[in-house]
Amino acid sequence: MLLDERARRGSGADVDVPLPSHLSTSALVALAEDAEAFTSRLRRPMPQPPALAARRGTAFHAWVEEHFARAAIVDVDALPGSADDDPGEGDLEALRAAFLASPWAAMTPAEVETSVETVIDGIAVRGRIDAVFEERDAGGEPVWTVVDWKTGHPATGERARARALQLAAYRLAWARLRGVEPERVRGAFFHAATGETTWPELPGEDEVSRVLGAAR
Repeated sequence: MLLDERARRGSGADVDVPLPSHLSTSALVALAEDAEAFTSRLRRPMPQPPALAARRGTAFHAWVEEHFARAAIVDVDALPGSADDDPGEGDLEALRAAFLASPWAAMTPAEVETSVETVIDGIAVRGRIDAVFEERDAGGEPVWTVVDWKTGHPATGERARARALQLAAYRLAWARLRGVEPERVRGAFFHAATGETTWPELPGEDEVSRVLGAAR
């Protein structure tokens, strides 16, 4: 079987890999970064070694949730932050200090660690929004901000554009949940390694559909 696969790949023949009926937002980002590698992992899953950065990210997310006094009991591996980048030299105390120095620490979220799911092109995209904040515009209408806590540094270039799909999926899911236009939902990343908040330009549903189509 392996020799047959190698021969077909060497000849440039296409190999059909069916997408699952649902994808996580982190899987959506991985698909956008490298569709071929993603579909290869789908076809032949391989176990991944445990990562210190993942545990640090999980611990940081749990601490922020506790900070907002809405801790939830969930499986450690299901907590957001398990796919975060390693912040490098910064330890957990430094990440906490960066968060406490940010404007987010003094704000009151409308929701914390909220599971969402929305269907795009027949595929359910699932994720957990770290925090949602509600404001009012000049007309008194609600404007929402979905925020994802990152323990690493801000991404750049193509990787930054791929990561924006995570917030794009959250925005679409939250807008549908609240029955509002996606334009009334913003998205931001807070990077605890540097204390920065970035506001990427979020792609629309068409771009998410294009990414899903690349896997097909």
